[in-house]
Amino acid sequence: MQNALHPFGPTPSARQRAWHEREFYGFLHFTVNTFTDREWGYGDESPDTFYPTAFDTDQIVDTARLGGMRGLILTAKHHDGFCLWPSRYSTHTVAQSRWQNGQGDVVGALATACAAVGMPFGIYLSPWDRNHAEYGRPAYITYYRNQLRELLTNYGPLFEIWFDGANGGDGYYGGANEVRKIDATTYYDWEETFKLVRELQPEACIFSDAGPDVRWVGNEHGIAGDPCWATINSAGLFPGLADPALLNSGQREGTTWLPAECDVSIRPGWFYHAHEDDKVRTPEQLMELYFASVGRGANLLVNLPVAPTGQVHPLDRAALLAFQVQREQRYSLPLTPKQITASSALPDYRAEQAADATQTSWVAAANDTTPTLTITFAQPQTIALIDIREQLTLGQRIDAWAVDIYCAAEWQTVATGQSIGNRRLIRFAATQVTSVRVRITHASAQPAIRSLMVYGTVVK
Repeated sequence: MQNALHPFGPTPSARQRAWHEREFYGFLHFTVNTFTDREWGYGDESPDTFYPTAFDTDQIVDTARLGGMRGLILTAKHHDGFCLWPSRYSTHTVAQSRWQNGQGDVVGALATACAAVGMPFGIYLSPWDRNHAEYGRPAYITYYRNQLRELLTNYGPLFEIWFDGANGGDGYYGGANEVRKIDATTYYDWEETFKLVRELQPEACIFSDAGPDVRWVGNEHGIAGDPCWATINSAGLFPGLADPALLNSGQREGTTWLPAECDVSIRPGWFYHAHEDDKVRTPEQLMELYFASVGRGANLLVNLPVAPTGQVHPLDRAALLAFQVQREQRYSLPLTPKQITASSALPDYRAEQAADATQTSWVAAANDTTPTLTITFAQPQTIALIDIREQLTLGQRIDAWAVDIYCAAEWQTVATGQSIGNRRLIRFAATQVTSVRVRITHASAQPAIRSLMVYGTVVK
């Protein structure tokens, strides 16, 4: 059996550990589509189409901050090819628009607003470009990397770079108006592009279907698999070509640490459409997505479609802020146990070290792969939420688990599962208990629990 001081299997890098701690952050979809009522622009839109009437980065960032988001990722260029910054390599940008007399820079303004309040900032740059005349040819890759270099060097530190899997189709392409297809396994030469990110933004996580730091969860519904392993065999995976079912669950025996990010929009569409004003997700629906993503060890990325005003729509803002209130209520009553005990523990990793949310942890003895960890309260407590975290620096060691509560003079099992990973949130009907017990029913190495937290209930 491995010693607890040595990791089991793949483990996260420093940048990935910082990503895990972020848990919940925002997407901002904003481009000419906002004004044409489309989801995918064709690429032939006039730059003058882009004309926000009351652009307000403070309102956008304030909405995200008050909504509990821990970062914002902006669509600097979507498939239509329109650039939200004055790229020196393109004439299809805000610099050619009538907005702010061609002097505007959405990327720069948002990066500045984020930096002012300590909000991490990230960039989405679509590989597919329906406007550019050279898309599908080698010259486009040079263009794409030149633009990426602009974004990586001119707008401060970035926490995530988002590459989606759109790989060509019909488009304007400089007036050609044709279908262009590419070989997604070779055309983009992703390894060289990733090297550019590593060189210029070494702390930024790179997202795509295939990572290399963060993987797509396999759907746009905000729902992770159960289980959702943070490990996967990444060899042979390419953006836009990976099996969604594989990405949704990961692989227990995966050779790469590649955790899942769950992307979803607060509305049916990714861009703003007035006819969706009555279809904004409710705070309760957002809470369900939170438990189906963060609660399964993944991260949650919620899109806020910027309205034609250049602000987050009031309905979207209200839903997001009400969701944050509900989350705060969930975590407002952490319960302090009278004692916490374990079936075994290494001397420097005692059971009580799992009774808080710090980086200290409980590690079972080397020969104990089915240990128990029990919290006991001084008097009965009404609970409805249990929060378990593995110590990720030691890898995912737990294969299966069960949670019991001591109620009505007997132990009752309220949940079972497989992966824990960064976080496992367990909900059940509010119940008065005197003890909570976590049973590890199978582990590949002695379990290491960073924290076991129990919360009193203040919401139904």
